[in-house]
Amino acid sequence: MDIAILIWMLALTILVIVGVVWVIDLQNRLRRMQQRYDELFSGETQDDASIAVALANLTNRLAETNARTERLVARAEQIDATLAHTVQGIGLIRFRAFQDTGGDQSFSLALADGEGNGTVISALYGRGATRVYAKPVQAWQSSKPLGTEEEQALAEARQAIVGQTSRD
Repeated sequence: MDIAILIWMLALTILVIVGVVWVIDLQNRLRRMQQRYDELFSGETQDDASIAVALANLTNRLAETNARTERLVARAEQIDATLAHTVQGIGLIRFRAFQDTGGDQSFSLALADGEGNGTVISALYGRGATRVYAKPVQAWQSSKPLGTEEEQALAEARQAIVGQTSRD
């Protein structure tokens, strides 16, 4: 029985020694991790790669990005406001104004912005002369009476704008 107890005591001693070595190793690892943690947050590293410096840099970059985004949004709004007053819809109808002339030499051209403001230009081609007329358009309505071809051109211009809006 003395040999069995001796074997057990030897095994327990080895286990205790292994346990003590393991605890010492864990304490060393913990100490090294604590040192790295302290270096990162203290800003005392040699290559200035601390978390505090990195966070400050990221904060500055975020502020710059936000300022740039605000400038871009303001610029986009300015461009949208400008584009609302540019020619967006064009309608062109060619027709024969007089029976004694050949081909569809006459035309009605409607030019309108996004709000339906613009003009309708008509050119009537005849053998002796060509006459050009311009009629103002406000909100898709003209203060002057429009001919059939002029109304068709204005409808084409309106469809060009409505078609663009519905695709967005």
